[in-house]
Amino acid sequence: MKKIAIIAHDRMKPKLVEFLKERENWLWGRTFIATGLTAEFVKQGVELNVEHVNPGREGGFKQLTKMAQEGELSAVFFFRDPEMVQDYEAEVVDFVKTCIRCNLPLASNPASAELLIVGLIKMENSTRVKN
Repeated sequence: MKKIAIIAHDRMKPKLVEFLKERENWLWGRTFIATGLTAEFVKQGVELNVEHVNPGREGGFKQLTKMAQEGELSAVFFFRDPEMVQDYEAEVVDFVKTCIRCNLPLASNPASAELLIVGLIKMENSTRVKN
């Protein structure tokens, strides 16, 4: 499986860590990629393999956009704070649009992220059975 991008706005970081911690056994063995601060926050709370890109404001969203375009991501968990607007909002919007264009599964809250995980696991199991 390719990498799963995990991103969270500051207010949503605790919710992302809680979500990942509760599903750690489902996610074991996968590789995650996260923007700088999200990666640090997750590494402090969960035992998962998390790689860094730059913080969002320092080009992290541009890096993730490129990874999405090049097919390096299998899914995205982006826990957004709907009230937050950042000075690099254009890069955030471009990333979300790229996910849509590339047909990349994008979960913006715990409920959709859980369904996404279950779907990915089911697809992997189905592929194993076929092979």
